[in-house]
Amino acid sequence: MSIIEVKKLKKEFKVKLKEKGFKGTIKSIIKPKYKKIKAVNDVSFSVEKGEMIAFIGPNGAGKSTTIKMLTGILHNDSGSIKVMDLDPKKDRKQLAYEIGCVFGQKEQLWTHLTPYDNFKFFGAVYDIPETVVEKKINELKELFELDSFIDTPVRNLSLGQRIRCEIVASLIHEPKILFLDEPTIGLDPVVKDNIRKLIKRMNKEYKTTIFLTSHDVSDIEKLCKRVIIINKGKVVLDDSMENLKYHYLNKKILDCKCKEEVNLSGEEGINIIKNKGVNLKIEVDTNKKSISDALKLLNPDNIIDINISNVPLEEIISNIYNDGE
Repeated sequence: MSIIEVKKLKKEFKVKLKEKGFKGTIKSIIKPKYKKIKAVNDVSFSVEKGEMIAFIGPNGAGKSTTIKMLTGILHNDSGSIKVMDLDPKKDRKQLAYEIGCVFGQKEQLWTHLTPYDNFKFFGAVYDIPETVVEKKINELKELFELDSFIDTPVRNLSLGQRIRCEIVASLIHEPKILFLDEPTIGLDPVVKDNIRKLIKRMNKEYKTTIFLTSHDVSDIEKLCKRVIIINKGKVVLDDSMENLKYHYLNKKILDCKCKEEVNLSGEEGINIIKNKGVNLKIEVDTNKKSISDALKLLNPDNIIDINISNVPLEEIISNIYNDGE
């Protein structure tokens, strides 16, 4: 059963054009010229109940505009949206009781209050009886391990602790859908991993549908089974994570410093990005050569320092978009 249904969604913005020079500036003020930008152009997709889906794309692709239309913040120009069988344009207030939102770069918590006081406040906002709120706080406090700082003012918490509290605040009213926009941004790898585990556990225990946007490939790999990629206002790929991994996430970047120079030119599955003496940066196609084989070629005894990372998401999206072209 689809919990989100989007058909032929379109949204345009009118943007003022800037003209160069002093005269151009005066002219722009007196007689401004505008151009129309198609932020979202004929987008269609559906999301099943309990699904964890990644909705990703480069900056300016139209993903934030789409999410704002799904949550009723913006209204679509044409096409249709159904979220929990509600139209976000007409039923925004009713929809607010069914969804939760967490934005990694925007705080919804009052920083001078403790997490506990914030949770009580959100309970009141959603007209939840006090006894029910207390029960929910205790339940989520245990799940998200908030005991040690639930009575500490939010301004004194670490970023990782704040994100955990942001997620809990968005779950107080038991939403059916949780929109997560860059939930792990700015967090260190250990904290990121903890947040991902909590999101997975929350999805499993509460059957909450997760709609995730992130620039972190690891977020997508570890959380989602399906990926929708949007670019220039259009859906360029809607596929399983398994297929995406096989076709596009099969490359790793190895950035290493060696004791002695290593010559890897001509090696199958290895593309040399940078070679400056003992400093070497290579791209490994894991469909052709495993990371362990690549490390053998570098010689572990010869490696002083090494960093293994994913290909940037923007590059993956660019490749997919170019393939589509």
